[in-house]
Amino acid sequence: MKNIASILAATTLLAAPAWAELDLEKDELTFGFIKLTDMAPLAVAYEQGFFDDEGLFVTLEAQANWKVLLDGVIDGQLDGAHMLAGQPLAATIGYGTQAHIITPFSMDLNGNGITVSNEVWDMMKPNIPTMDDGRPQHPISASALAPVVEQFNSEGKPFNMGMVFPVSTHNYELRYWLAAGGLEPGYYSPENISGQIGADVFLSVTPPPQMPATLEAGTIHGYCVGEPWNQQAVFKGIGVPVITDYELWKNNPEKVFGITNEFAEQYPNTTKAVVKALIRAAMWLDENDNANREEAVEILSRPEYVGADYEVIANSMTGTFEYEKGDKRDVPDFNVFFRYNATYPFYSDAIWYLTQMRRWGQIAETKPDSWYDEVAKSVYKPEIYLEAAKLLVDEGLADAADFPWDSDGYKAPTPAADIIDGIPYDGRTPNAYLESLPIGLKSGQTVVGAEVQG
Repeated sequence: MKNIASILAATTLLAAPAWAELDLEKDELTFGFIKLTDMAPLAVAYEQGFFDDEGLFVTLEAQANWKVLLDGVIDGQLDGAHMLAGQPLAATIGYGTQAHIITPFSMDLNGNGITVSNEVWDMMKPNIPTMDDGRPQHPISASALAPVVEQFNSEGKPFNMGMVFPVSTHNYELRYWLAAGGLEPGYYSPENISGQIGADVFLSVTPPPQMPATLEAGTIHGYCVGEPWNQQAVFKGIGVPVITDYELWKNNPEKVFGITNEFAEQYPNTTKAVVKALIRAAMWLDENDNANREEAVEILSRPEYVGADYEVIANSMTGTFEYEKGDKRDVPDFNVFFRYNATYPFYSDAIWYLTQMRRWGQIAETKPDSWYDEVAKSVYKPEIYLEAAKLLVDEGLADAADFPWDSDGYKAPTPAADIIDGIPYDGRTPNAYLESLPIGLKSGQTVVGAEVQG
């Protein structure tokens, strides 16, 4: 009997999955998310059993808004969350809530759009060049919106647009698009955090799922949001997406997975196991030219995840994007989860967010280039990411060629041709980049009262 028991024990050891080698400090975890398409890596890691493979018992909980989600991670009710990339950075530098949040995993590239109401679209159309077939020529510049805003102002009506959070990609992308078209999106100051100082267009916070209803009610005239809430406006016949962020800045970084620095230090093996599962989910989402996207759409359409109609989510998730009703175009990289090193947390991505915070006054004073580098390295953790990736490669679950082992954490500069205003971006020189942008704070400038000084 003893020999049989020994043989069984040996067989069990041989069959044990590789994750058994990671001695997990904590195996029951709760992660938060907002109902958006780009929470997909969390849903897929859960539904495809990738968390289970790592010995992790995960609960996923939808959150009411981004502030509730951030607070949940900080106070420990959530072990981690699908986050706006600006949230860990803002928290770490003490803009809003003070807490050291890190990210060992970037969740996706692209995935957002800017939508305007039907009324505004009708007013914009005469200002937009058309193609031979009569359809609008993309990308559409905000210069086509400028006369509309002028008309609103002349009638004494404010031109209001929605974005999801003050440190969201959506806020910065919407501001970027407006400024590239010559419109002032407004500034922040330590005394006035409305972001509307000196604004031509007034931006305010609206939670993502509420965007279409707020547009339909006429409270806002347009918005920037992630999917499926741009396509929802098309399906409901209440608005027209005018540009995707892929057209605004090709392969721009989007959400991140955020945890407290304390969690990463207290549970290093658990952190690596979570990142392993998320990398596998991202690979699954992009593999074989997006062959799994229809299954992913079915998962996301469930009420516990995004809860929008299958057709609405599929409209962008499966490689197309619909602008005006019936004007569906191929955008194969609208949602990218693994290609182009999408999951690697690049310092240069962090620095772009920090430059936008400085550009609009959320960072009140000029900072040296070294400060941007230090903050990026305190928040973005490619070393944890690569440790997790190496374990996957060693286990035969990932290809070594898919990871940037020798990166110094900085991407090659984004060329002028990939950005709507033709201004290149190099994360190594943030102050020179800020100086190159025609609208926005320059070195030595601050916002005092209702004006820019310096």
